[in-house]
Amino acid sequence: MKEFTHLDEKGKARMVDVTEKEATLREATARGAVIMSPEVFQRIMAGGIEKGDVLGVARVAGIMGAKQTAELIPMCHPLNITSVEITFNPIEGKHTIEIEARVKLQGKTGVEMEALVAVTTAALTIYDMCKAVDRTMVISDIHLVEKKGGKSGHFLRSKSSPRKSTELHRSGKV
Repeated sequence: MKEFTHLDEKGKARMVDVTEKEATLREATARGAVIMSPEVFQRIMAGGIEKGDVLGVARVAGIMGAKQTAELIPMCHPLNITSVEITFNPIEGKHTIEIEARVKLQGKTGVEMEALVAVTTAALTIYDMCKAVDRTMVISDIHLVEKKGGKSGHFLRSKSSPRKSTELHRSGKV
């Protein structure tokens, strides 16, 4: 079993020392979704939310969130991120907007947390901009999809792995 890297030999929290690590290309992709009422979904798609361009603002918020990760997560290193891409996939039949964030850099530590924070921040922004119309929106299934680079190599989430929150609750694995 792998050891927790954020604990010292006495079990106390610490920031991982990456001083001696080689800088390599690192990339991470995360996804999540916002499930909403049909009315809110249609209004977002039609540009009818009074606060403005919901997906445009959420994209900028996601980028800003990725850049602020070290200020939010105590053991994260401040990183010189070189690219953040936020994309949205509206699914009309499910009244859902899927969010994907891809973060890259050339560095000594990975960008998984930055990708996850980007998705979360974009999702929270959608909620914030639409809550006056629908407070029942659900932010769901935020997860790491892929990670490239570094000592641990390539990670790609298996499609057969039950990871949706509803699946985990049904299986009792939460």
